[in-house]
Amino acid sequence: MRAKFVRWLISLTAILFPLYASAQSAVPAAAFDVTLLTAAPADVSVQSVVSGARDSSFEPYRLRQARQKNPFWLRLESKAGFATASGSTPVVIARKGRHFQIDLYPAAVSASGAAEVTGEVKPLALAATRPTFRGAHDAIFVLPSNLTPGQVLYARVNVVGNGSEELAFSTGALNDVLLHGIEHTRMITLAFGALMAMALTSLLIWFVLSDRLLIYYAVLFSMQALYIAFFSGQGFDWPVLSLALPLTSHAWNVPAAISGAAACVFVREIADLKRFWPRVYSIFGWLAVSFLVLAFANVGRHFGLGGIVAAIGNILFLGSAVFTLVVAFMAWRRGGRAAGFFLIAWGLLEAFTIAAAIRLLTSDATDSDFLLHTGLPMSMAAAAILVALGVADRLREQRRALTEAERRAETDPLTGVLNRRSLIERLEAACMRAQARELPVALLFIDLDHFKQINDSYGHLAGDACLHSIVAPIQAELRQSDVIGRYGGEEFIVILSSASAAAAHPIAERIRERVAAIRVEGFGTPIRVTCSIGVAASDTLGVWGKHLIARADEAVYAAKRSGRNRVQMAEALAA
Repeated sequence: MRAKFVRWLISLTAILFPLYASAQSAVPAAAFDVTLLTAAPADVSVQSVVSGARDSSFEPYRLRQARQKNPFWLRLESKAGFATASGSTPVVIARKGRHFQIDLYPAAVSASGAAEVTGEVKPLALAATRPTFRGAHDAIFVLPSNLTPGQVLYARVNVVGNGSEELAFSTGALNDVLLHGIEHTRMITLAFGALMAMALTSLLIWFVLSDRLLIYYAVLFSMQALYIAFFSGQGFDWPVLSLALPLTSHAWNVPAAISGAAACVFVREIADLKRFWPRVYSIFGWLAVSFLVLAFANVGRHFGLGGIVAAIGNILFLGSAVFTLVVAFMAWRRGGRAAGFFLIAWGLLEAFTIAAAIRLLTSDATDSDFLLHTGLPMSMAAAAILVALGVADRLREQRRALTEAERRAETDPLTGVLNRRSLIERLEAACMRAQARELPVALLFIDLDHFKQINDSYGHLAGDACLHSIVAPIQAELRQSDVIGRYGGEEFIVILSSASAAAAHPIAERIRERVAAIRVEGFGTPIRVTCSIGVAASDTLGVWGKHLIARADEAVYAAKRSGRNRVQMAEALAA
């Protein structure tokens, strides 16, 4: 088992290492040297900037310093130039927070190369926008021609409200940029739809089965769906979800925290921790409370506590993820198949989540970033499916256990046939069906002969062996629709559905002969077993249910008075 665990860890490392390596190698080179205009915004006009008259007032750019002005100007100088294939349109991509409003201007230069500004200066056309991760937003501007090394653009940035504090510039071809945006939108939409569909299905099933595990599943993956929608930025452009735009990072941090709480209560249920590890069960309860507190603690960002909240959140997420994996592994080792499904799903999800976090901490997302745009959302959908399999397996085991408990409640533990209560219920149901269809019902009352003498002479174990030994011979003469049960002591009842008195009598005779052929060994001299059988049928007696039992019982006593080991038909009472 330890070897399996080591192999599992190696496999997880094999997943994480390439993803981490891709995070390091996918960092794009900067397309521009960016500098910041130091002059006060009120003293700056568009004409004076784009003419190059203020180029000497630009200094190295830092976003934190730039944010002290509103608006502020940036100078973008192309490093190596950029050219697109024939027929493609070159664009500049401004990755920015949604609260940054940008106008991008080309440098105003005459044919001789001198600065020239006449009349109104028009900014570059905004071709499209597209959402991206961490609430950022790409503004795509059309260039009039390919960039040459050293070519200059100017960006006027106006800040309205709050958003992701991110601002960077790159270049691309319009068709490629739009195509990548469509692919990313499709992938996030598919993942969101799959997660929400699974969560909604679980909720609907809960209305039928009332298993709280289904509620936890619905909360867990609906929150995961909201997390990936807002974290990828796509949700801010969708109907209804766009209402969360003012929440900025809260829109994905709060669902992430709530999904963490749901995962804690989910794993303690699917791993059955309350029964096997009560202390661990309590720990997960406190972890769930901690995640809920973390969700509310997001308001601390407005009081300058964002760094502390983020640090605590990172520690809580990482620690609980590792702890959950260990507990799920231990539960799987104990034999919990449902916990095994959760272990695989959680390992997959955490591998991609951690790799994605490393990727975003080290660099910005690129269009070709498989990990963020495909790996992360698809890992969430795959985890939802795997966990659903675990839930289905657990529900199947519960149903099997319930079925087994019901079977034990209905059967006699010694002989394995129906007990008295279940036998009476089956008789009443058989009589109701027969009366509705105008068919007869016959009943055989079987009583072992001299059973007290067997117990007294050979012991109660021998008596039990005799009771058990007659069940198979009786069942050999019955149809699938017939029912046998132990009425009490050495008495058995057989219900023959749709059988008349004439049909029941030969069956009773064959049963009597089979029982008489039994020899029970293992208690000294082989024990010979015989029985007396009373037969009562509704077609000759005109009675049903318990009245049939009473008439068959009377017939058994008549058989015993007549010498035992015989079949006696119950006769109709005289009018």
